[in-house]
Formats: sequence, structure tokens, C-alpha cells
Amino acid sequence: MSKAAELANLIGNINAGGGSSNRNIFQNGAMNVSQRSVSETGIGSGAVDTYKTLDRVGIAHGNTDGRLTMTQTADGPSGFANCLKLACTTADTSIAAGEYLQLKFKFEGQDLQTIKKGTSDAVPLTVSFYVKGNGNATYMCELEDHDNSRNNQQQFAVTSSWNRVSLTFVADTTGAFDDDNALSLSILFWLHAGSTYTGGTYTANTWTGSVSAANRAVGISSFFSSTSNTFFLTGMQVEVGQNPTTFEHRSFGDELRRCQRYFIRRTQTDGQYPGAIVGFTTTSNYFNGACQFETEMRAAPSLTSSGSFRGHGSPDSTGEATGTLTIQNASPHSCRINGSGMSFSGTNGIVTLLHQSGSAGNLSFDAEL
Repeated sequence: MSKAAELANLIGNINAGGGSSNRNIFQNGAMNVSQRSVSETGIGSGAVDTYKTLDRVGIAHGNTDGRLTMTQTADGPSGFANCLKLACTTADTSIAAGEYLQLKFKFEGQDLQTIKKGTSDAVPLTVSFYVKGNGNATYMCELEDHDNSRNNQQQFAVTSSWNRVSLTFVADTTGAFDDDNALSLSILFWLHAGSTYTGGTYTANTWTGSVSAANRAVGISSFFSSTSNTFFLTGMQVEVGQNPTTFEHRSFGDELRRCQRYFIRRTQTDGQYPGAIVGFTTTSNYFNGACQFETEMRAAPSLTSSGSFRGHGSPDSTGEATGTLTIQNASPHSCRINGSGMSFSGTNGIVTLLHQSGSAGNLSFDAEL
């Protein structure tokens, strides 16, 4: 694209409600932030809608015998250090009707108001991304409006080379998005599906209410057709207007903070204690501490912890956790952490620093959509 065309597209998107910066509604589009893990194997068992590796990149699957490995991989196109990689490790060529595999990208309603959906002056939404695989394949990109039960689909092609795909979805004058922090829109990449989702008719780029399930993934290839299959993705951009613009790169620190609105992991590495919680002992086996989050989270989070935790206090309080820590009085800003079964020595009421004991411990705060 020439500089003149790029400028014209940018001006067009600004006039349609976008802007020269903060154009990308999606977080972590360059696939640089991966707080949970950089690699997960054996994905595909059961009916699951979750996050495994890269922040803000969800994966959903159900009723399939196929399995895959999901990684953050240093194999992006020019200008991108990282990408998402899916690699099929167990094929599933006998596809039952209800099977599916999706990548899922979820959005709060309050971040979508510039689309003006459900009004007479609604504007288009453009989804663009860089993608490649091991060969030629066809998959489906679907917009799912959760507030109004409306859907829109467009197929996209994958080859063995990196290509930028740009899909502009027509404006929808029916059904406004709620202006809140709840889930209003999902963008789904259908990568595998049975006849429940593929047995209907493909109607491209048309908003439909009460969509037929059989129309949602018509004509797609199956990612699970062979253990040779791969799927690479980066440069995910979702922007207002019909004119796709150059991918908006943001600093790692900026992108991390945006991701931490939804998920925060504090992990001990190299003898440091980034997950440390300051509190006090209330009995010889009980800890009560305060935790301030790095940024305001979308909602009051849940807590999961792994590994063991150790407390150090003054003058003589030490102990090892034997049970799971619990979260109390959580808000988007902070929470209280309780620990029981700590087996503290010393007296009650000792100011204590609680931290992971060993290199594998972590605290995970989850406020995902």
C-alpha cells in the first residue's frame, strides 16, 4: 500500500470514528505478552473455553479427539518478533456433528461504543491479521454479538506464507452494545467443526439474528485433518471503519498493562519475590495480608495459587504454607489474601512477608471475560 493510500485510509477511519492512535481495540495483537505460559500441550480434551498461553487469545473446543500444542513462537513476519502457533499433534478425521475448535477474542461493551452499533449511523468494523499455515486452508472469522444474539461471518484463506488478511464487516443498525464492562462481542476463528456448524449455507458479511448454528462454519477446512497442520497468527487488529490501517505497535509495557486489566500473574524467579504480600499473623497457623493490583482490573478477580508459600516476620515468625491461599474482599483495585495451615513459629500479631517458596510458585488473579 502506498503512503498516499495509507494516509487516505487513516483519514477515512478517523472520520468514521477511529483515531490515529489507540486504533486497535484488541490487546496484545503483536502476541508479545504471555503471562500464563509460552507453551501448552495436549489441548483439545473436553468442552473448554479458556486461556492457555498468550494473553487475550482464548481457545475453545469440544467433543473432538484432536489434540494440539499452543505456543508463543518467535516466527513472525517482518516487523513482528512473536506469533501464536498451533500445531496439530493428534488428528481427528472422523468428525462428529458437535465438534468444534475456535480461537476466541473477547471485548467489553464499553470499548465498542465508537462502532455506533444499533444506531442509524452505525459504522463498519475491520478485523485484520497476519496468518500462515503449513499449506492452503480455509477458515471462518465470525463476529458474535452477545448482547443482541446477532452474528456475522466471513471466510479467510491461509497459505504457507505470511499474508495479511483484512475483513471489513458491514455496519449493523440493529442492536446496540451495552455500555459496561461485560462481554458484548466475541471474534471467533473457526478452525474445525462438525456438521452441527457446517451443514448449512454460507452467507458472507451479513448480520443475522437468531443465527442458525449450521451456518456458522460452512466451508471451512479441518485443522485436525493431519498432524502436519499448523496455524500461525500475529498482528491482530480490530478497528473502527472500513479502511484497514498499518498495525498499531505499542510498547511492551503499555500492552502488559492492558492485559493486566484481565489477568495478573506474580511469579517468583531467580530468588526475587514479585508476588510478596505484606500482612500479619493472627494465630500460629493463619496469615492475613493486603494486596494492591498493578492496575485496575476489569472486575474483582478470582485467585489461584501454585507451589508453596513461606512467611518471614520480625522478630521470629516463619512458616510454610500447606494449603491453598484464599482471596477475600476483592475489588478491581485490591484484595485481602488469607493463608491457613502456615505452621508459623513465634507469637501472634507479627508483621510478616508472605512469598513463594521455590522457583515454581505463583499467584494468578483472573478477571477475564
